[in-house]
Formats: sequence, C-alpha cells, structure tokens
Amino acid sequence: MTTSHALFELDDLEPGTARKADIGGVKVAIVRIGDDVYAIGDTCTHADVSLSEGEVWCDELEIECPKHSSAFSLTTGEPQTLPATQPVPVYDATVIDGHVHVTIAQEAAQ
Repeated sequence: MTTSHALFELDDLEPGTARKADIGGVKVAIVRIGDDVYAIGDTCTHADVSLSEGEVWCDELEIECPKHSSAFSLTTGEPQTLPATQPVPVYDATVIDGHVHVTIAQEAAQ
C-alpha cells in the first residue's frame, strides 16, 4: 500500500535546490528543477551523508553527495560516479495545486 504525503508549497523550494523531509521515518531528499520535483532517499549509500545538502546538477538530473562527490540520478537513484556503487531509493513526487506530494510505500516507512 502506498500513501501520498503533501509536504510544502512548491514556491517554498527554490529551483535547483534540495530539501530534506522525514516522511514516516523515511528520510527523503526533495529536489526541484524548474517546475519539476524529484524525491530520492536522502542518505548517500557510500558515506551515510545527507544528499539534500549536496549540489543539484540540473542539466544531468543528478544530486551530488557533499562528502565524497558521488552523484546520484534523480530518476533512477543509481550512482553516476564513484565512490558510491549502490543506488538510493526513488519515490514518486508530483505537484498538485501548488503543493509538493511524495508517495511512499507503507512498508518503506516502517
């Protein structure tokens, strides 16, 4: 079972930036590129660092870990550069009536 969570207004997140959210115990990085939003696991699989504190690469649709510079695809969660070799989870993110919504499977939040 999945649940959609309304988090905040889209205008509260500047384009080209990321914000951390805790959704039922699941740490998620919400990234805005233009008027599109992406949601991936917020913890780097290499160094246990918050990805939402890293640099967003808009043209590549990636976010870079601030500690060792591994970049992760916002669409697949796959690492694009070393040293990370394991993907982070991705979640469905949409904008509904100007609010960012992220869908998390109930089992992921346990």
